[in-house]
Amino acid sequence: MLLLEYHNLLLKYILTERFASTTPSSIDQVISDFDGVTFHVSTPESKTKILISISIKCYKDLLQHGAQQVLEREYGPYITETEPGYDFSLLIDLENLAEEAKEDLIRRVSLLRRNTMAAPFEKAIDTHHALAEAAKAVSSESAPQATESEVMVIRYRDEEAMYIQASADRVTVIFSTVFREETDRIFGKVFLSEFVDARRRAIQNAPQVLYRNDPPLEIRGVPGVGDVQGDVGYITFVLFPRHLTQQRREESISHIQTFRDYFHYHIKAAKAYMHSRMRRRVADFLKVLNRAKPEAEEGEKKERKTATGRSFRVQA
Repeated sequence: MLLLEYHNLLLKYILTERFASTTPSSIDQVISDFDGVTFHVSTPESKTKILISISIKCYKDLLQHGAQQVLEREYGPYITETEPGYDFSLLIDLENLAEEAKEDLIRRVSLLRRNTMAAPFEKAIDTHHALAEAAKAVSSESAPQATESEVMVIRYRDEEAMYIQASADRVTVIFSTVFREETDRIFGKVFLSEFVDARRRAIQNAPQVLYRNDPPLEIRGVPGVGDVQGDVGYITFVLFPRHLTQQRREESISHIQTFRDYFHYHIKAAKAYMHSRMRRRVADFLKVLNRAKPEAEEGEKKERKTATGRSFRVQA
């Protein structure tokens, strides 16, 4: 299966081309990304100053869970006044940009959406480590429980959300997803059953994956859960301590936050593949039918006469 990239390819291409060019030029381009995220790359002041802005539906939710601190850590000297209509902006002055810093800056700016969305996951992992340390100092009866930690709600789409909860022995991430068609729900169940079977057969170090149509116990008391009308599914990932180590946390965050896009992309890809196979099968059947048409026997008369004596030619 195709693994989606974490960075925005078009944003990376524009910056790479612009940084390598020796002739300044104007830019004014709007770029769309997954989950309704929008970028605006422009040069409003001068051709050597590039303004990059991002708009995210759930930006207010992210701010509550440390997004501002993560953005300041990643883009500190480039943060500028936010462009109207957007949530966060960066300003890059090409005249004051060191050559050796360009490649790393392109990588970090192209990961702007990923880094912004990473804030609640980083908070959950830090909380997990804190609860795990506290659990070591007390008996098992009084150890912190999962219900004692905060359930972070990230409403990153109009009718869908992520729910993140940390505990002493795990981090639980729940995706609510809406299936617009019955076939999407069927394909989704097939894909998710493969996740479960793969973990059981060979990849035993993978996170635990659960799927259900009613809200899991962890989020039943969260406001807004269950209000969405339609066919809603809840996909639960359980990240264990081995996925949350210092060496693996960045990769785990990148993988988990792109799951929804990965999931629905492959549902659509599977449907497109099946449609192409059906069209090919219909074309093969038509070829068989065309070959099955009886041919005129040799010597058969090609002309026939009517009762009035007129003759006409019969097509073979």
